Amino acid sequence: MGIKTALPAAELGLYSLVLSGALAYAGRGLLEASQDGAHRKAFRESVRPGWEYIGRKMDVADFEWVMWFTSFRNIIVFALSGHVLFAKLCTMVAPQFRSWMYAVYGALAVLGTMGPWYLLLLLGHCVSLYVASLLGQPWLCFGLGLASLASFKLDPLISWQSGFVTGTFDLQEVLFHGGSGFTVLRCTSFALESCAHPDRRYSLADLLKYNFYLPFFFFGPIMTFDRFHAQMSQVEPVRREGELWRIRTQAGLSVVAIMAVDIFFHFFYILTIPSDLKFANRLPDSALAGLAYSNLVYDWVKAAVLFGVVNTVARLDHLDPPQPPKLRGSGDTLYVYDHIGGEHSEVIPELGATVATFAITTLWLGPCDIVYLWSFLNCFGLNFELWVQKLAEWGPLAQIEASLSEQMSRRVRALFGAMNFWAIIMYNLVSLNSLEFTELVARRLLLTGFPRNTLAVLFVTYCGVQLVKERERTLAMEEGQQDKEKLE
Repeated sequence: MGIKTALPAAELGLYSLVLSGALAYAGRGLLEASQDGAHRKAFRESVRPGWEYIGRKMDVADFEWVMWFTSFRNIIVFALSGHVLFAKLCTMVAPQFRSWMYAVYGALAVLGTMGPWYLLLLLGHCVSLYVASLLGQPWLCFGLGLASLASFKLDPLISWQSGFVTGTFDLQEVLFHGGSGFTVLRCTSFALESCAHPDRRYSLADLLKYNFYLPFFFFGPIMTFDRFHAQMSQVEPVRREGELWRIRTQAGLSVVAIMAVDIFFHFFYILTIPSDLKFANRLPDSALAGLAYSNLVYDWVKAAVLFGVVNTVARLDHLDPPQPPKLRGSGDTLYVYDHIGGEHSEVIPELGATVATFAITTLWLGPCDIVYLWSFLNCFGLNFELWVQKLAEWGPLAQIEASLSEQMSRRVRALFGAMNFWAIIMYNLVSLNSLEFTELVARRLLLTGFPRNTLAVLFVTYCGVQLVKERERTLAMEEGQQDKEKLE
């Protein structure tokens, strides 16, 4: 109840005013803290010279972002641009062979970058999972996929396999783990799809064409085999009306987001401050809450940007790639989550889906105490959401909600949504920053700041949830109106 119900305009206006004011107040505190800490000894490693002409330093604590858009930006742009030009030529000359040409181009790129022995190593993993798929046993394919992924994360196998890379260069470790991990996930997707549809008889060549598509090879995302195969098998792909405009728009938004993050990191050192607990502890509660919130939002923005850059290239190749994940770290394992969990409405299948998903994610991120804790918390959180939902559908509680007006029902649900959102923040701060910083935030906001600051932060979050729900309601109404007009 209440999800499709509009709230009074004055109430929504109040929520907007409260949220914007709170963000501005927290932002001012973070800006002042960043300026005060710019010259601290603890900041020297991750706060480097940035815009020297105005004397601003930049937060460079996130290696992945710096790698993509600063240190190795030109190399990555060159590789993706080369693929775009080659793909355009293939589409013009022989569109029926484009999947083969993409695979050959990708394999040659891997060969030239990582050497022939690394290419043979990946081919060995591809063949082993292909053979497993011929047996038609999903549990065997899934188990072998986990074992293959573990071999790239645990000694002594990882040390032995890393020796297959030829030469030494700056991006070697990143490309090794990215190419190896994504290869195993793609092969697992192929094997599970083969088991689910034994009548389709996929070949080893289909797997190789799927695995060595260059835009997805090193950095993902994982596009499930069934979708990739169906879209790449189109002999003469045709773009939908307005598709090129949407691709240009996505590319433009990615550029704007990259510039916005770059500007943001010159003024707000949100990734470095949590590493200095003494300094972070001196922040007011509002700034500390804003710091925790901004770290999670940045992680989502980063995922959207990284997905957006690669997806733009894939869409130029007439593919429809997956959207950025809302669940950190598991965006490339959601195939397993959806495959086992189905509609995610039943308790036991959901439990099995989350355990399997985070088992893969734990191996993907590299087994260690922090990853174990992060996986457990997020696995518990996803299941707890479903348990609460089931509890709300229980007779007495369902009757209580039915007695409420639809607007009041929406308000009650938004309150629980606000609490759930902060649970998500706390779960993910463990891996985004550190366990110690997570404990600091929890202690300050839940204990020493209770009740005034705790309730203030919860109310601000509640306002944000209501505005997001209103946006979703408006979009749903617009889509419904468009569908109605099409039918007429």
